[in-house]
Amino acid sequence: MRKIAIYGKGGIGKSTVCANLAAAISFQGEKVFQIGCDPKADSTINLTGGRPVLPVLEHVRSPTPPLLSQVVVTGFNGIFCAECGGPSPGVGCAGRGIITAFDFLEKKGAFKQLAPDYVLYDVLGDVVCGGFAMPIRDGYAREVIIVTSGEKMALYAARNIAMAIDRFKDRNYARLCGVIQNTRNVSNEDALVTQLCDTLNVPLLAKIPRDAEINRWEQENKTVVEGNPESDAAKVFTALAARIMKNEVRLES
Repeated sequence: MRKIAIYGKGGIGKSTVCANLAAAISFQGEKVFQIGCDPKADSTINLTGGRPVLPVLEHVRSPTPPLLSQVVVTGFNGIFCAECGGPSPGVGCAGRGIITAFDFLEKKGAFKQLAPDYVLYDVLGDVVCGGFAMPIRDGYAREVIIVTSGEKMALYAARNIAMAIDRFKDRNYARLCGVIQNTRNVSNEDALVTQLCDTLNVPLLAKIPRDAEINRWEQENKTVVEGNPESDAAKVFTALAARIMKNEVRLES
């Protein structure tokens, strides 16, 4: 079982990347489980046809203990989908939803029951502390991929994420395996992202184009991989999936 955490600044497009990657991997006959680790709980919405997945945090607040089948929804091409959720805006710790959700999935033996080949954690990376650091420090994910653009704050967040990962390197926790460029067409973008990869000593795994086809299918609550698998944008995600599945960035177990 491969467990990969996808981090990036809020709004950088990591949920789009994660969902399309999940779809592309599933097309190769692999079982995929995507877990949204953002209080907005919208990571998997383009895998479920626009149907929101009720977050784990909401389920566990109910008086009746939830079943695993209530928390994990099956989406496009059999992809398992779950959302951690978070507190109401301005109330409590945003990372609490991740901690609660991970505890619930562990107690229910989710990974053993569902037996996915790939687990993708879609994690908000503006602040890598508390619950948001769980995929890095508690052995859930073994590999981390950062999504960035050439924008100043996206690059700043990427460096902070890499620093957080580096702090745990002596504890045999997750390691940084690569960067994905989600292109925004800013000035000198390719060079800036390449410089980041050189500084972090990791490969640039893919360059996602700023393609209207991606947005078109998101308006239909689908990934571009589902909506138009022969499009240039979908082929980039397919190639990314193939690169990851070939173990080019895999951390030895």
